[in-house]
Amino acid sequence: MRYFIEIAYNGKNYFGWQRQPEQISVQQVLEETISTLLRKEIKLTGAGRTDTGVHAKQLFAHFDSDKIENFDEFIFRMNSFLPKDISVKNIFEVKEDAHARFDAVEREYEYVISVGKDPFSQDFAFQINNVPNVPWMNQAAELLLAHRDFQCFSRSKTDVKTYNCTIVKAFWEATDNRLIFTIAADRFLRNMVRAIVGTLLDVGYGKTTLEDFKAILKSKSREEAGASAPAHGLYLTKVVYPDNIKL
Repeated sequence: MRYFIEIAYNGKNYFGWQRQPEQISVQQVLEETISTLLRKEIKLTGAGRTDTGVHAKQLFAHFDSDKIENFDEFIFRMNSFLPKDISVKNIFEVKEDAHARFDAVEREYEYVISVGKDPFSQDFAFQINNVPNVPWMNQAAELLLAHRDFQCFSRSKTDVKTYNCTIVKAFWEATDNRLIFTIAADRFLRNMVRAIVGTLLDVGYGKTTLEDFKAILKSKSREEAGASAPAHGLYLTKVVYPDNIKL
């Protein structure tokens, strides 16, 4: 039988989602915990890979196992075994061929910026001192919706077959002393969101004009775009699946 689990985690202490040969990852901790509880080796397949230090408010992964009788009890036991910075929120049975990565139709991220020094958000928001021009950044962000090839925002050494992504949502909001960037797409390239945020901040500070931003999109060159924003301000917030994957 195949199961999806819904998890959330604080990425500060982990070298991303995916297993690493020498470093601790979220995937490793979860696999070891579930394997202990089910008394058999369990391998997880995640909806995507978050980088070192990136957080997730919602991420799904699938695994195969014999029948799990009581989901509530299993969730309670998993959370009892897991460290405080990883939480299992839900588990449900899916079709045998359901896939956490390939069946996802949309993913959404938020990037959080704190304006001014805030000791209570230092691990969870990128702190800046000067407020950028949010309308300028939103004008540039709107251009992302009509674009498809995002090689300019992709990590240079990657093995993807295509750089095409369909972005359906991209906007900034200012609330109190925070700026929050929300972006949703069918898929994302490695480092893509952080590179977009860094480049949009350049627009907000007047270092990059709207015409420059258009040229960056057309260039397909990572060197033309801005520096990547720090990992600790980034959150994977939503992964969407078609209803028909569930039993």
